Amino acid sequence: MTTIRYPLETPPENGAMIEIAESVYWLRLPLPMKLDHVNIYVLDDGDGWTLIDTGMKSRKVLGMWQHLLDGPLRGKPVKRVVATHHHPDHIGLNGWFVEEFDAEYISTQVAYLTARMLTLDVQDSYTPNQIDFYRRAGMRADLLAARETDRPFNFSDVVHPIPVGFSRIQEGSIIEMGGRIWDIRVDNGHAPDHASFWSRDDNLVLTGDQIIPSISSNIGVYPTEPDANPLAEWMYSCSRLKDFARADHLALPGHKLPFIGIPLRLKQLLENHHGALDRLRIDLKTPKTAGEVMLAVFKRNIGDGEYGLGLVEALAHCNYLWHAGEVSRTLDRDGAYRWQLK
Repeated sequence: MTTIRYPLETPPENGAMIEIAESVYWLRLPLPMKLDHVNIYVLDDGDGWTLIDTGMKSRKVLGMWQHLLDGPLRGKPVKRVVATHHHPDHIGLNGWFVEEFDAEYISTQVAYLTARMLTLDVQDSYTPNQIDFYRRAGMRADLLAARETDRPFNFSDVVHPIPVGFSRIQEGSIIEMGGRIWDIRVDNGHAPDHASFWSRDDNLVLTGDQIIPSISSNIGVYPTEPDANPLAEWMYSCSRLKDFARADHLALPGHKLPFIGIPLRLKQLLENHHGALDRLRIDLKTPKTAGEVMLAVFKRNIGDGEYGLGLVEALAHCNYLWHAGEVSRTLDRDGAYRWQLK
């Protein structure tokens, strides 16, 4: 296959759902950011519903869910909520469904623990260690100064409390949903212990954010693990998933449109980052901070609205070359790391 194909080129309106395969429904919910939507999948288990992710917590999104619960989902309970990964645009209302319906919370262990920890960790200001992390990354001076006084983003702002207790899924296990048996794959890079689900009975794959068309999932390094190497984990995951991908698979991703062409998309994702690393190697012939290499990594200027995500992804590429022994880093007097090709 030489192109990605989109069997459904028109997505459902926000808050509406359409049947994309037997007993599998596609729902879109809004997000308050440039990537303005998240895809949710509702699976009919006969005696109840299984939800793959639930969107970000807001009055608007909760109202959309209530409209569905009073309409097309009426008559059967939501029995399970399945988390693909811990990011707030995906698990924002998982806990609400557990409280309202006594639904089972299904997740990988790391995704569950990370989500619960982050919702309990409420901060009114950035810690000195966090500020040092962004200074070392070479964050633009005006944005760094703002962080020193701003209230940071808190998961609890947009994620309902995560319940005590969950059902664990892991690599190699199976789950029955929507009249199908699904193999569970667990990968890393975009998020730790990200789960995807591969149907044994037909060509469906619930890919979450592990495989998305037309955009690349953010691969970032954060203050919690400043020397992490998520790009190596991401590239390993993309390579290993090739062993399970078929040309006829219909990918149901966490964003954008369902598509056919998973093997090609995995190849594109790997090529995208190899290209960025090649440009970075050239750029680091002279010493630069992670903040100064974003143009080389992304081939475009990054605006203020995307700057935070761009910075942590540029840092991920620097860390990748550092762990590979290709670059050195030096902490300069201004408190920023400068990276240089050896």
